[in-house]
Amino acid sequence: MSLSLKPSKTDSPESPYPSRDTVHAVMRALAVLDAFHVDEQTVSLSELSRRLGMGKSTVLRTARTLAGAGYLAQTEDGRWRLGPAAGWLGVRYQTSFDVNNVIDALLRHLHGVTGETAAFFVREGNWRSCVARVDRLSMARVHVRVGEKLPLDKGASGRVLLAFSGQQGAPYEQIRRKGFYLSMGERDPTMASIAIPVFRASRELFGALCISGQAERLTFDVLNQHLKPLIEAGAELGRALSANRAMRAQ
Repeated sequence: MSLSLKPSKTDSPESPYPSRDTVHAVMRALAVLDAFHVDEQTVSLSELSRRLGMGKSTVLRTARTLAGAGYLAQTEDGRWRLGPAAGWLGVRYQTSFDVNNVIDALLRHLHGVTGETAAFFVREGNWRSCVARVDRLSMARVHVRVGEKLPLDKGASGRVLLAFSGQQGAPYEQIRRKGFYLSMGERDPTMASIAIPVFRASRELFGALCISGQAERLTFDVLNQHLKPLIEAGAELGRALSANRAMRAQ
């Protein structure tokens, strides 16, 4: 599918952005990248100009700009091909897509095993962000939404992220020693949670896997019963992350 560069008096129904927010130079650059077919290695300037309906000088300026950023490269005979940056963009997209699929699948499995809300958090500076979540069906309301930022020093996942990011102090040393943290009403007095760290290869912290629910139902004993499936899910996610990294390094 090619990107259209023709101006329109109305916003495109396929775009979430109004036409007034469109940066035409960016759209032109994307159109040039999109003009390459899957089954071809190089394309001449004349052919790119024909496919895009743009003048050669405009296509050439755009191509040279993209080449400067590594998204295109020019061969010795003057033809153009996609550059290494375009390849890495695809790799990063594919890796992110695969990992998110794995996280969602594991959360659904964890929810099915425990019957509770399962979520995955990552650290973003001085906050934690909910990346994915599968809620208990009987929850009266959603307490945390995907993308929401929460404090690090309250709640099981936040404490785990702090502990395995090297936070000093006796509570965090204990979390590192035990390998998990159990929270009762720290951020929300009605909620309880248990969380473990998830690592990439070489023990690099990736995020925190968490089970949470109403404190009146999730007692210490009940949360401790969920620790085993939580650890198993975390180990499986860690293996998937390591496999993704190994695949990218090839």
